[in-house]
Amino acid sequence: MATSEPMTTEPTAATGQEATFARDLGLFEATMIGIGAMIGAGIFVLTGIAAGEAGPASILAFGANGLVTLLTAFVYAELASAVPRAGGGYSFVRMAFEGVAGFVAGWMLWFAYTVACSLYALAFASYFWEVFEKYLPGTTESLFELTGHTSAMLAVTVVVGAAFTWLNIRGAAVTGKAENFLTLAKLAILAVFIAFGLNRILGEPDVALDSFTPFLPEGVGGVLVAMGLTFIAFEGYDLIATVSEEIKEPEKNIPRATFISLGVTVAVYLLIVFVALAAIRPESGLPSWQFLGLHGETAIVKAAESFMPAFGVALIVVGGLLSTMSALNATVMAASRVAFSMSRDVLLPSKMSQIDPVRRTPRIAILVTGAMLLAVAMVLPLEAVGSAASLMFLLTFAMVNLSVIALRRKYPDIPRRYRLPLYPWVPVLGFTLNIFLALYQFNFQPVAWYVTAGWVALGLLLYYAVFEKRAAELEPQVLLTKARGPSISEEPTVVVALHNPDTVERLLEFAYPVARQRGVHLIAVTVVRVPRQVPIHEGSRFSHHREPLLEQARAIARERGFELDTDLVVAHVASEGLLAAAENHRAELLVMGWKGYTNTRRRIFGEVVDRVVRLAPCDVMLLKLVGSGQPRSCLLPSAGGVNAQLAAVMLGAIAEELELTVTGMQVVPPGAGEQQRQAALENIEQTLKLIEGDVFTDATIVEAKGVAGGIAKASREFDLVAIGAANEPWLGQVLFGEIPEKVARYSPSSVMVVKKHGGPVKTLLKRIMG
Repeated sequence: MATSEPMTTEPTAATGQEATFARDLGLFEATMIGIGAMIGAGIFVLTGIAAGEAGPASILAFGANGLVTLLTAFVYAELASAVPRAGGGYSFVRMAFEGVAGFVAGWMLWFAYTVACSLYALAFASYFWEVFEKYLPGTTESLFELTGHTSAMLAVTVVVGAAFTWLNIRGAAVTGKAENFLTLAKLAILAVFIAFGLNRILGEPDVALDSFTPFLPEGVGGVLVAMGLTFIAFEGYDLIATVSEEIKEPEKNIPRATFISLGVTVAVYLLIVFVALAAIRPESGLPSWQFLGLHGETAIVKAAESFMPAFGVALIVVGGLLSTMSALNATVMAASRVAFSMSRDVLLPSKMSQIDPVRRTPRIAILVTGAMLLAVAMVLPLEAVGSAASLMFLLTFAMVNLSVIALRRKYPDIPRRYRLPLYPWVPVLGFTLNIFLALYQFNFQPVAWYVTAGWVALGLLLYYAVFEKRAAELEPQVLLTKARGPSISEEPTVVVALHNPDTVERLLEFAYPVARQRGVHLIAVTVVRVPRQVPIHEGSRFSHHREPLLEQARAIARERGFELDTDLVVAHVASEGLLAAAENHRAELLVMGWKGYTNTRRRIFGEVVDRVVRLAPCDVMLLKLVGSGQPRSCLLPSAGGVNAQLAAVMLGAIAEELELTVTGMQVVPPGAGEQQRQAALENIEQTLKLIEGDVFTDATIVEAKGVAGGIAKASREFDLVAIGAANEPWLGQVLFGEIPEKVARYSPSSVMVVKKHGGPVKTLLKRIMG
């Protein structure tokens, strides 16, 4: 049975050999990768298209996309600083969610990055031949007649794609230096374009302002369409996370590089759109936005002709060449790292995770990615696969937003040098907006969904046919052995988890009366935890460490005269062993002890208890046992709700067995009036009515400023406190609710906390999201 455990943040190879990269990239190089990937050919070809769809409000579309992108950038910054593994978004989703989800994320990202590479290579070829057509028209025309326009385009595409594939094989340091040069050069060219435009605007400010009236000629719908079309221009900051293992001090540099690159890119985009709208003066008399929309992909070139000297057009074309080269360079690097990381997790052929011993790059992964980008460019209809790539980015970004929530809940103790603000609202909003844009894309590009569905279906076929079994072999395992003692039927049970020999007798004292009350079997379970590197079927050789616990439990049962079955579970992860045992024995209730404190930062009760309490397929009773004597008095705080009612019902059976006196109580504010005190007494009486059997009960009211403090203070006079869990906020980290957790932690007495099972749907959601 495959289960999950906290993943290491260090790379691990499926072959047993650790695959490592050289950390050659600093903050500057990482920032250049992000800027270089984002400011590709998109801004050159999309400005006119966006203006045609939204009018002057196209600047609003770019700004809004920047805000949407910022939400996910916050998420990437936290995740990459906490889990600096190659693969970026794929690695985050893989760590956050069990099973096929990580594969689907990686499968989509690899395809999307590869398609982006093909688009950049073709865009380079387009700009390349545009230079020849402008300055050597006769030669270019003769060449096209000889080879054909399409063949000439594909020839340049193949050459540039192969060139940057070879460059990436040379090593991250070489790739980084090339990226630095290309990105700085294109930023300089764009700065010249912006400077000439601003100079024109400052000379005629009134005319420039008229270009923005009316601001929303196509309405809000036009802005949404423009956002969908231009969102792909903001993809690229995520590439920084894909090369995490090659960045120096990733915990510090990745968040900085992410925000710097996004800030620079958004500023450049807004300035270019503003200049293009405000600086041109169409001779036809058309509004500037209609003029730009009319020329579409060549709008920036036409804008340059309008307000720049003669060299302006050539400069913009050179800028387009540099932009496509820098984006191609960075995206080949990112795509190959996703493939490498998937291979390392045995979700792609193992050879793709091999590292060149000299260059320290994933040579096979780069070569396969290079071959794919050339095949896509030469064979597939790029308009369809390009729109599908944009959709896949949106869907993957949505999964990454969910991942930060799941990882905070599942692995709260992972060091996070950067924590995103306004959690969980930032990732929830990021997820919602990405899904909205993905769904809205169906209105004007339905083919994107068809291509995406086909690619994902192909991936799922490969996953379940080839990779699932191989990946499962590397996951932590649980081995369920046959129960000892009388044969266990298919009837429900009460399972008591044993770990500490000092608490075995007292745990059974609490568990047996409840099992008798419910009319079900009582089963004592202990988990043999074996090292991760040991095959699970060899774990039985460690069982002698836990057999005495079960023998002790059986001896106590014989002495007390009740029936007890026992079971020993072998597991790589203790919490998964307990959960599997509860599931296997159809537990109605799981009883477990807690030592009363945890040394694990950001855990509530500890790693094992937290996970079991959150994911248990049944009711849970958690016991903090103080002292060695049998309790004689119990405090039962009354708060209402199903958990408090369940605690009272269970306490009735336990109190009758142990001859406990039970005092119901409720906390009221200092100076509470008679009406409030009377209502509190009525609540206490309603709770005490749930206690059946021959049990002495009493009632008391405690005045205190805080409920938890009042209960903890009152508990000093009692041997035991029995309390029901509060309602659990789904996105919160609490397990039983703030008040029960504080009482369990700070009360000097023994504490019994009871939580009712929320049902299979809620359990499934918790297993997915933590």
